Amino acid sequence: MKKIGITTLLAALFAAAPLQAQDNTADGYIWPEDPAVLEKLDTWRDLKFGVLIHWGLYSVPGIVESWNLCNEDWIVRPEGSVYEEYKKWYWGLSQEFCPVDFDPAQWASVFRKAGMKYMIFTTKHHDGFCLFDSDYTDFSLAKAGPFSADPLRDAAKHVFDAFRANGFMTGAYFSKPDWHHPGFWNPYYATPNRRINYKKEMHPDWWQSYVDYTMAQLREITGGRYGQLDILWLDGGWITGDEVGLNELLPDMRRHNPGMLCVDRTIGGPNENYQTPEQAIPARQLDHPWESCITLTDDWGWTPNARYKSARRIIGTLAEIVAKGGSLALGVGPTADGLINIEAVQVLEEIGQWMARCGEAIYGTRNTALYNDGRLWFSASKDGKTLYAVYALPDGESLPAELTWTGNIPAGKVTILNTGKKVRATISPDGRVTLRLPANLPQEPLALKFIVK
Repeated sequence: MKKIGITTLLAALFAAAPLQAQDNTADGYIWPEDPAVLEKLDTWRDLKFGVLIHWGLYSVPGIVESWNLCNEDWIVRPEGSVYEEYKKWYWGLSQEFCPVDFDPAQWASVFRKAGMKYMIFTTKHHDGFCLFDSDYTDFSLAKAGPFSADPLRDAAKHVFDAFRANGFMTGAYFSKPDWHHPGFWNPYYATPNRRINYKKEMHPDWWQSYVDYTMAQLREITGGRYGQLDILWLDGGWITGDEVGLNELLPDMRRHNPGMLCVDRTIGGPNENYQTPEQAIPARQLDHPWESCITLTDDWGWTPNARYKSARRIIGTLAEIVAKGGSLALGVGPTADGLINIEAVQVLEEIGQWMARCGEAIYGTRNTALYNDGRLWFSASKDGKTLYAVYALPDGESLPAELTWTGNIPAGKVTILNTGKKVRATISPDGRVTLRLPANLPQEPLALKFIVK
């Protein structure tokens, strides 16, 4: 994932105000032609709410993923750092990463209770450290450091197994760039930025070694050792999937994983089966498949003293995304010890309690033409016969005495899913709907269900 400096800088960018709507999805989406992929894509679009799990070496000191390795002018390392020494220190974290409390069953339980239905797990971030047991490198949790003797050392296998057992659709995050591999950042040259640090035409053998390595690891992840995968989520858009043999690999991958969705994110074309705006929501409703990936805190991985977004804010964000036709992959990072920490659990439990009562307004819905009026976000059942609305209640505010909107006129009473109560709406001659709310409603986002005229 792209980052913008250290945690303090991110805190300023993603403050408590609502997310700024940014239309950063690309035009020209290409629908898949494979019937199995289309079927899987439709199933995925029903799920709406998933988790994106960042975990790795960066979790040990609790820093902003592996981006501090990248020598670009927006990176902020500790004052007085010497770049090459910093890299050596960071690579050395492989000897310290020992998640003694690693409990993938706890992860799966927490996220299932939050109402999440699919997951994406970082098998390898840009730093090249593998959380799967690769035959092609020792730079992995399974082979480096004290955890290499633990029965759970092949973390990806146990994570995917635990989530499948809890009914999740499973996805593997994989970074195409690999800063640890000498075919990507060759030690002969300096590393000025995130890209390869040499010219391919001058060193085609270096480049080929990187391509061969990447293809081999993708075959490992998707070849059956880690069970059937539903999503391959490829990060690092400054390298395209085509450059690392994705077109060659995909047919074989899908023989092992029928209908597997491929997300060559930010690249576009037939290998980006759904689009992934990051830390933002498109400005308008979209008809093709997409997913906003947004963090629970200010960072993708775990960091100490993190600021957690409230359950209200996440639910409001989810409601807007769903009304615009998308899904939410919420970024949550386990601790270096291998647990989802209590602050995250508390927020996720509150979200889950709301989803248990109001999830009908989220799961399995599709676009409706009139999808927004103020803080109300509308969606429809797949057959279009039932409409849903979620009132996104901001932090620090109470529910109003009544809700009003134009269009989407109810035929009969409106059900408040939070409580199951039915309320009659009044309709003005100009099509303005007014819904007077009952007293003593829970102070949380409201979810409404009704049939339209």
